Amino acid sequence: MSKKRTRSRKGAPGIVDVASRAGVSPATVSRFFNSPDVVKGPTRKRIEDAATELGYIRDRMAGTLHNRFSGTFGLIVPTIDNAIFAEMIEAFSTTLQQQDRTMLIAAHGYDLDLEVGIVRSLLERRIDGIALVGFDHDSVALNMLSQREIPVVSIWNYAQGSGLPCVGADNQLAGYLVTEHLVALGHKDIAFVFPDTQNNDRARDRLEGAIDALKSQNIALDHQRILSCQYDLGEAKRLGEQLLALDRPTAIVCGNDVIALGMVFAANRLGLSIPEDVSIAGIGDFRGSEHLEPGLTTVRLPAKRIGKVAAETLLRMSETGLLPNPLNQALPLELKIRGSTGNP
Repeated sequence: MSKKRTRSRKGAPGIVDVASRAGVSPATVSRFFNSPDVVKGPTRKRIEDAATELGYIRDRMAGTLHNRFSGTFGLIVPTIDNAIFAEMIEAFSTTLQQQDRTMLIAAHGYDLDLEVGIVRSLLERRIDGIALVGFDHDSVALNMLSQREIPVVSIWNYAQGSGLPCVGADNQLAGYLVTEHLVALGHKDIAFVFPDTQNNDRARDRLEGAIDALKSQNIALDHQRILSCQYDLGEAKRLGEQLLALDRPTAIVCGNDVIALGMVFAANRLGLSIPEDVSIAGIGDFRGSEHLEPGLTTVRLPAKRIGKVAAETLLRMSETGLLPNPLNQALPLELKIRGSTGNP
């Protein structure tokens, strides 16, 4: 028979209740929740069991009256509507959980004005640090964080001279690698389908890298071959049908795998063979990209690694009050050559 949960006079079990159930002092319970490693293993187990049986929930906000740490970190992403940031978010959250920390996540839909309000809301909750995607941010948001000396890390992109500590990948290199691969296969008529690069430094860098790859081989850029498309599967498919039916290039470089998948659907809809009729490549290597028929050629972004390292970096910054060393961390990319690209 399970033990009956006891409750304090206030209605919810407190540290005294946990201490009584575990047979230890309230001070020991407090030490356990603040610094678990200082409490011996058997005692930790008794406290954990007692807290579980009682349904005890630690009041972190009450602790901030005496301790500047809330145990909560913020993560603001442009979107959670597709697979773009899924692996990174999961790794970020898991790493924090392993250190008994929690995450508050919000999305601004690529609207940096909305991001300002999100930052303000997170600051009201006394977050210990925050991760922002990329380098394009409203100065109001950055000033609020700077004035309160909140640890901030920029993630997903990398720049040696970044004004914020960053943990990411070289997106310009990603665009260069995938375009260089197509040029090496013999493609000269390449279309580039990317999202709006305003307020999106990742897409902007990828497109710049792709254009640099053409220039390096003295291939003239046809600006009419640069098309704008949101990170939306349906929109990408519709745009792809128009592109492939009217003036088909020999290859298409997509700003990420969501757009690339839409292009694949469009080619299938028109009865075209990939890569015989058109080569298609993306950037990201999301779950499922390698399982397409044919598998999608793309650049693998180290999403899980970015999430893990970003969380670890924020934890250290929060605990030490120091900037990370190195200040900017570039994690390696990998070109994944699969069946969706071939000779023209």
